[in-house]
Amino acid sequence: MDSRTRMMEADVVVTGAGPAGIAAAIAAGRQGASVILIERYGFVGGMSTAAGVYPWMTFHTQRGERVIGGIAQEIVERLMERGGSPGHLRDTVGFVHTLTPYHPEIYKVLAVDMLREAGVKLVSHSFVDEVEREGEHIRSVTLTGKSGRIKVSGAMFVDASGDADVAYLAGAPTLQGREGDGLSQPMTMKFRMRGVDVEAIRKAMLADRENFYHKTPFAELEMGSIPLTGVSGFYKEWKAGGVPINRDQVLFFIGPEKDEVLINCTRVQGLSATDVEELTLAEEEGRKQVLMMAEFLQARVPGFAKASISSVAPQIGIRESRRIDGLYRLTMEDVVAGRHFEDGIAKSGYPVDLHDPSGKGVMAAAIENDASYSIPYRCLVARGPVNLLAAGRCISTTHEALATTRLTPSCMATGEAAGTAATLACKAGIAAAEVDTSQLREMLQAQGAIV
Repeated sequence: MDSRTRMMEADVVVTGAGPAGIAAAIAAGRQGASVILIERYGFVGGMSTAAGVYPWMTFHTQRGERVIGGIAQEIVERLMERGGSPGHLRDTVGFVHTLTPYHPEIYKVLAVDMLREAGVKLVSHSFVDEVEREGEHIRSVTLTGKSGRIKVSGAMFVDASGDADVAYLAGAPTLQGREGDGLSQPMTMKFRMRGVDVEAIRKAMLADRENFYHKTPFAELEMGSIPLTGVSGFYKEWKAGGVPINRDQVLFFIGPEKDEVLINCTRVQGLSATDVEELTLAEEEGRKQVLMMAEFLQARVPGFAKASISSVAPQIGIRESRRIDGLYRLTMEDVVAGRHFEDGIAKSGYPVDLHDPSGKGVMAAAIENDASYSIPYRCLVARGPVNLLAAGRCISTTHEALATTRLTPSCMATGEAAGTAATLACKAGIAAAEVDTSQLREMLQAQGAIV
């Protein structure tokens, strides 16, 4: 080892300070573990801040039952106290029951405050590029950054990188994309526009209801009983506009400011988020599409005539990349049937929302009886290294099931479960697979994480 390599050590080492990693680190720290959280950017938040993923969808089932709590719900409540979120609002797209707007800059600060409160050591501007494995155990991860190499040793490791980077570098089996051709859901460069006339949009929706998603709650919008939070449609304008993006409708969400919208319309297909050359091309293509989308909206969509781009995400948004092949793969059948497992450590009410890797559309599949499904602990446990857990986008699922577990509230929930489990394993000196899931579930219930 190079003599210039610095050394760090903790009970639990978490890679990736996105929604999953933040929750994992806070959970482990609150249980008394020493925790190091590693982040490649100079700020936390992952896709919520680096890629502009907005709003958070969803904490509830389609019937309105809240199924995600714990640290995730605490974050929302503390954002509300700081004026950083209005809380859970009705989704006026109609795809889910609620969505949760939030202010990304306030979230960045709040998350760090909560990490500090939990005693977590945050190491930012650092990228994991090497994993040291001894037999069945990961001994350390090595970081590259401005200050040189840093070797971080730990008893338990949580991979919340989004791309299963630690699992891959440790030689654990991983999956990528759909079966057959390995293609992943498209990437999206998200951007915001200010100066939008939201009332003009609402009037346009009420005047031509067939031009919008069929589940849009028009009656409530007409009465003014709920604010406009999201729009899916403008089918006629999109078809007439001829924008060379492989999708079939316009999708955007209101906020966080009253005249501001987050545009979720660009679509970059056929490129891998784990190949730097392809990811470079995706970034280039995504930014070109942003300019095309803004011009289209200004020219053709009511409410956008005086709007302009106010921000573009620092990086392209990634729906799907590499994930672990864990002790169990959650399937689409599990989700649609609303299946609950004995070792379930998180619930979700979000339906399957599969963006076609090569076509225009989105394949949606509702959960039976508008209920919830659970994510088993086994989906977090990697095969191979015995002291490795995954959280967030890179847990063990099929390509189709990932289209629901990848959503932010679910990532927060699996993060809290992984951090809690990692601490249990560390304190008992056991493997991740040996954690007593009954004890784990009891702890998560006591923390309000399993509602």
